[in-house]
Amino acid sequence: MGNCKIKNNIRTLRFMANEMTQQELAERTGVTRQTIVAIENGKYSPTLELAFRIAHIFNTPLQDVFSVDPDDLVLKKK
Repeated sequence: MGNCKIKNNIRTLRFMANEMTQQELAERTGVTRQTIVAIENGKYSPTLELAFRIAHIFNTPLQDVFSVDPDDLVLKKK
């Protein structure tokens, strides 16, 4: 499952939350701004705990913040 790409709606949610900055989200979740940037850009997948924290901050279900292509979840035989 190494090629499983997690997509997110964080940038949109930040905009809808009175244009929350990446720094503000980072401070509220206890990570660095660089971590938020990497997650938004799809370069880093958050831990489950961090994903839940982000969803909680936006008062949004986890599946509305993060998603994955269902085909990426199926193990393929080599």
